[in-house]
Parts: sequence; C-alpha cells; structure tokens
Amino acid sequence: MFGNYLIGLREGLEASLVVCILVAYLVKTDRRAALRPVWLGVGVAVALSLSFGAALQFGSQELTFKAQEALGGSLSILSVGLVTWMVFWMRRTARHLKAELQGKLDAAIAMGTGALVVTAFMAVGREGLETALFVWTAVQASSDGTPRPLIGVALGLLTAVLLGWLFYRGALKINLSKFFTWTGGMLVVVAAGVLAYGFHDLQEAEFLPGLHDQAFDISGAIPPDSWYGTLLKGVFNFQPDPTVVQVVVWLLYLVPTLAFFLLPGRVAPSRAVPKEPKPHDSQVTASAVRSSGSRGGGSGGAGDDADRLHDGARRAGEHPVRREG
Repeated sequence: MFGNYLIGLREGLEASLVVCILVAYLVKTDRRAALRPVWLGVGVAVALSLSFGAALQFGSQELTFKAQEALGGSLSILSVGLVTWMVFWMRRTARHLKAELQGKLDAAIAMGTGALVVTAFMAVGREGLETALFVWTAVQASSDGTPRPLIGVALGLLTAVLLGWLFYRGALKINLSKFFTWTGGMLVVVAAGVLAYGFHDLQEAEFLPGLHDQAFDISGAIPPDSWYGTLLKGVFNFQPDPTVVQVVVWLLYLVPTLAFFLLPGRVAPSRAVPKEPKPHDSQVTASAVRSSGSRGGGSGGAGDDADRLHDGARRAGEHPVRREG
C-alpha cells in the first residue's frame, strides 16, 4: 500500500505543481480571463487519464489469461521506461520548470484561446497518462485481492492535491529539487519491482522461458500472507519465490539506475549562473559608494540612502540640487 501511495503522491504532485504554476502565473499577471481555457485543458487531461485507466482495467478483463499476462507484462515494461525517464527529467528540470511553463503560457496567450487549452492539456495530460499507466501496472503487481493498493493510490493523489493547494496559497515551502531526488530514488526501487513482475507476466504468457526456474524460495521465512510479507510486497513488490529471470532483471535495472540517479554532478539540477552586473548597475553602485564615502557613512544604511539619493537625482534629471555654501 505504501508503494502505491508513493506513486500517487509523486505522480500527482507533479501534475498539481504544473496546474499551480499555470494558475498562479495568470493571476499574478492579471490575466484571469485566460483561467477558463486553462482549467478546460486541465479537465480534459484528467478525464482522458481516467478514461485510459478505466480502459486498461476493464478492457483487459475481456482477454484470455495468456493475453492478459502478455498485456500486463508489456505495459509494465513500458511504464517503467516512462517513469524512469520522468524521474531523471524532473530532477534535471525541477528548478527551471516554472520558467519553462510560463514561457509556453505566454506564447499560448498570444496565439489565442485554443492554444491555451492545448498548452494546459499537454502540460497535465502527459503526467496524467504516465500516472494512469504506472498506477495500473503497479496495482496489478502488488494486488493481494484487497482494495488496499487502490486506496494507497487514492490517498497519495489526495495528498498531492492538498500539497499543491498549500503551495499555491504560499502556506508551504519545500526544496523541490531535494524532494524529487529522494522520492525519485524511492520510485526507482518501486519501479524495479514492477519491472520484475512484468517479466514474470511475460513468463506466464509463455513469451519468455524459465517460469519454473526459481532463484530461491523463502516462503517459509516470509509467508506472503503475513503482515511483514504483505508490507514488503506492498512497498517493494517483493516476491518470496521469484524466478531467475526476475532476480536478474531486478538487479540489472535497480543497481545501475539508482547509482546513476544518485550520482552527483550528472543528473542534479544545474545551478543558476549568477548574472553579471550590467554597466549601468556598476555605475550606480560606484556612485552610491562615492556618495556614501563623501558623507562619511560606512554602514549598510548609509549605502542604501546613497542608492536612493542617486536614484532620486537620476529621476529628477534636469533639476539639480543646488549646494549651499
């Protein structure tokens, strides 16, 4: 259940942040008339994501057992690939996401209402489709015959919506780069279990050999129906009797992916380069320092007064202040 909660939280928070950035930017720039098409695009994206998830759930029930396993295994591999790309992309661009979305929104506003709807739909729809696909495969992998996996996803999505609202209201501040780094690392671990389960599905569909070649069997030490067995399965998609193919796939994915993801300097967000002072700014600073020195002030307050005096003189222009003897 915790693994599914993490998926709902992580994936839902990305979509919530995108919506918050779009709405806050329009409100801040006093372009509230553009809110309606933006919300329309968001609504269409959410509806499409829910429809996609429903189609996966109900459409697969009409298939034969082998076809269901083949579909589930293929979609598991696809969803893990998409999620892996997403966590790396988000870690690189977390600091620049706001500026990127605002630039796209400005361009859409210049083009018209239809472009606004499409921009909001594309920004949220990609996250929604990825979430629906990964949630479906993760729930299938960790399903234990109870609604707990779906409850975990629902709680994660509700938490994401609440956090997004708090971000928008300014009641919550968090280092998004660190947040996406830690949750991304945990999501890679969850994705490794989903990937291994996907290969097991392909083995059951007879697409891959080795279904009866078990790597180990510790069902006696960790019964699947025990509370700790259920916990391990819910968090890591742990299986006490995996096949050799599952173990190999799990290790080949988890070890290099997690190591590369946590490697400093490679995928970490690029630090903002400090802007070089403009010539005018240098002149203003130098003038302020000279003014502060001539008045005998060496404190920060004197420097601030000098800046204000210089700005006032610049605005006055042709009205110089006459110095009295």
